[in-house]
Amino acid sequence: MNLNEIQDLMKLVSKSGLTELEIEKKDFKIIIKAEKARGSEQPIIVQSAPAPVISTPAVAPAPSSPPVKQAPDVQNSSDPQEDSKLITVKSPMIGTFYRSSGPDKDAFVSVGSIVQKGDKVCIIEAMKLFNEIESEISGKIVRVLIEDASPVEYDQPLFLVEPA
Repeated sequence: MNLNEIQDLMKLVSKSGLTELEIEKKDFKIIIKAEKARGSEQPIIVQSAPAPVISTPAVAPAPSSPPVKQAPDVQNSSDPQEDSKLITVKSPMIGTFYRSSGPDKDAFVSVGSIVQKGDKVCIIEAMKLFNEIESEISGKIVRVLIEDASPVEYDQPLFLVEPA
């Protein structure tokens, strides 16, 4: 449904004396309500539910393009036996992961950093709020699993820590 069709519906409600018009289709829902105001004119209130977001799969880069480089401290998993003794620090919320408090600031932790329980390890931005994430264990950061300014899900692994 386009803007002109919505405006036509608003005019229909206004002229016909209807107080409410509701149209629902598979990809949208629109409700037009007319309320009595002081005087003879009737203001029209339009409410609509957003159309569902359709995600498209990411397209792999063409073979001729150069490979994408990872952030220097971000490392991929290597040996499963080595990983078994490591503790995973996970995201407590959905949001955007930041390794530092600002673009010109140093990262809270890097590979090789020693952390104590309660030390800040990153920030997760959720709904315009910056939440400082603290380490729940003491130990040494072995791997940073997320790139800076990347979206994270609830319970997604962020760091691997070798307990002290």
